[in-house]
Amino acid sequence: MTHYPDAFISAIPKTDLHVHLDGSLRLPTLIELARERRVTLPSETEEGMNELVFKPAYRNLDEYLQGFAWTLRVMQDTESLERTARELALDNWAEGVRYLEVRFAPQLHMSHDLDFAAVMGAVDRGLRGARAEVNRGLPDDEPPFDYGIIVCAMRFFTGGFSSYYADLCRTLSFSDPVDVIRVASLELARAAVHLRDETDVQVVGFDLAGSEYGYPADEHLEVYEYVHRNFMRKTVHAGEAYGPESIFQAIAKLHADRIGHGLHLFDEDMIRSESVRDRKAYIKNLVNYIAENRTTIEVCLTSNLQTSPALKRIGDHSLKKMLDHRLSVTLCTDNRLVSHTTVTHELELALAAFDIPPDQLKDIIIYGFKRSFSHLPYPEKRKYVRRVIEYYERLEREHGVGATSA
Repeated sequence: MTHYPDAFISAIPKTDLHVHLDGSLRLPTLIELARERRVTLPSETEEGMNELVFKPAYRNLDEYLQGFAWTLRVMQDTESLERTARELALDNWAEGVRYLEVRFAPQLHMSHDLDFAAVMGAVDRGLRGARAEVNRGLPDDEPPFDYGIIVCAMRFFTGGFSSYYADLCRTLSFSDPVDVIRVASLELARAAVHLRDETDVQVVGFDLAGSEYGYPADEHLEVYEYVHRNFMRKTVHAGEAYGPESIFQAIAKLHADRIGHGLHLFDEDMIRSESVRDRKAYIKNLVNYIAENRTTIEVCLTSNLQTSPALKRIGDHSLKKMLDHRLSVTLCTDNRLVSHTTVTHELELALAAFDIPPDQLKDIIIYGFKRSFSHLPYPEKRKYVRRVIEYYERLEREHGVGATSA
């Protein structure tokens, strides 16, 4: 196994391209906001919340998701949204993250008093303020901090999810539930494109989140066609709780530029379609297609270990096969609070479980910057990535890390 100095892992420039705002609050902030907004939590102490809600381990995905009910309840106004976004950016900067893509579902925060523009504007102000703060006085030879916002459509919701969804379900009470979900997603896509084109809010991508099983991605085909026609970058939660077919749908039907999780990419036994007669060939061709097109997979090790009962240890994660097939992967947190993790911790887990030589580690880090949905024009993004590479290589020399240390 290749050994890397802790100081090197701490210092290298990082990205987080898959992190949910509502799953990544500071726990003291959650408790404080709940007290101010008269939301009764299961406990008023950090120790109590970690014992009852944000556990070291979860029985299943349903238990994992219970924590979001509490975070969302305190994030229903512009002040809380701006604050939590700012703190998330500062926490990432503190561990060396130089580019951050925050994702969340705006419709979970919208109400009669809070429309889409207000929700997005608050999150953008928080991130923008943090960027200005941390970049002030930064040496010219270091890459500055930057960010983007990814809006999430939901594969499934009910009126109980938010005030916005309640109004929509009431208005379309005689419609098929699938049509109601599709209406919400299309409205979100149109709003996201408009905000990107008409304001300086840094909307950089569109995502589809929520339960995969029973809610196939192709039900959102019209939505993603609209996003695709309007040149917005696309990612899709796929292969997290369903198999290779979900990933195929995301790539072939929704034009996904990146895949969120992709955990079950190699699992033949999770292919359910009877039309797939040769499962080995199906996965081989799918993997090769992903590799050839450099479709980046947003890998979330801790989150997958907590929500996938069949995954008993990190060493069994499909990241090993992804690396063996030279796929483009980037390590992400998913939810910093719910999973009690950081980007640095995810890197440390990967390096402890898999033999990742210096050239491959460098690829993983740089893929995060190259395959980001940066708001910068392409020539400026290239300059930024080059700056990151030069900074990374300088740190390699300073810490004695490189091809000779493998």
